[in-house]
Amino acid sequence: QPTYVRGVLIVNKKRPLPASYAPGENPTAGAAVRQLIADMQQAGLNISNSYSGYRSYSFQAQIYQGYVAAQGQTQADTFSARPGHSEHQAGLAFDLRYGNGTLVTGGAEAGWIASNAHNYGFIVRYQSGKEHITGYSPEPWHLRYIGEQATAIYQSGLTLEEYLSVSGGGY
Repeated sequence: QPTYVRGVLIVNKKRPLPASYAPGENPTAGAAVRQLIADMQQAGLNISNSYSGYRSYSFQAQIYQGYVAAQGQTQADTFSARPGHSEHQAGLAFDLRYGNGTLVTGGAEAGWIASNAHNYGFIVRYQSGKEHITGYSPEPWHLRYIGEQATAIYQSGLTLEEYLSVSGGGY
């Protein structure tokens, strides 16, 4: 069963979703990310309308197994979720891309996202220096829709795990 803490769905290396959990893209989160993208474009930032959002359990399995085959499981586990452990399966996570289709890794775009995503209900999920807590390398492109609590989490400087006092880290 999915785990909720203070109304927030938790998906991490300790709290997976069942393979049958398949809600598709959350409509509220989808509308929020498209508004965020439109506002970034309006501000002249190099951001694509294309993003990686909802992923089924089976699609995440394909992605993960590709990384394992190429780089080994230990390395893959630092940046790719095992099937059932991806926030994308919840329909609440979005990976943002530059106009050329590559993931947003830095520059003005990443700075804008870090400073403004909470205004749209998002947090930057995997922060630098918090790898031991989240279990993942920093990902300035990976947004997680939280809703009303996003600004409080952003202002706290804490990860989602820290803010909600739930365990994180490795499998």
